[in-house]
Amino acid sequence: MVALPTFLPLSEAARKYGLDEARLRALIAKGTIRAAMMNNQVVISEDDAQAQAKPLRKEDLPEWKQFSHLQKGIGVREASRKYGIHPATLSVWAKKGVIQIISVEPNKTLLNEQDVAYACFIYRQSGKQGRRVFDENGLPYKPKTGPLAL
Repeated sequence: MVALPTFLPLSEAARKYGLDEARLRALIAKGTIRAAMMNNQVVISEDDAQAQAKPLRKEDLPEWKQFSHLQKGIGVREASRKYGIHPATLSVWAKKGVIQIISVEPNKTLLNEQDVAYACFIYRQSGKQGRRVFDENGLPYKPKTGPLAL
């Protein structure tokens, strides 16, 4: 069964996601946000409003900024010991771009420690092993809502 989109009144979406109503109206006019009239009130897609509100880069997140004091490189094995994450997991995150690779030497890969600390923090917040942790932008993955049960 297909999941139906959720629509919110314009004013509620603006308040909930910290957006300006005039900006949302402009995005509706451009066709960027799906909207409709319901009971003489403009309603907009919650997914579209949320997409306008969320940061587009991990560097904009407070979760990443809290580790700004870690401005150095760290080896994969050392990071694994320090943060308690398997080296293979760290390597996968580095290949996906969640963790910046500073340098690659024959026997040592240096990773950005701020990125490592952020990734480990988000991983622990996600709850369970085997779940998707990051989206394609390196942001915490938020699953789409499931199908509606009728």
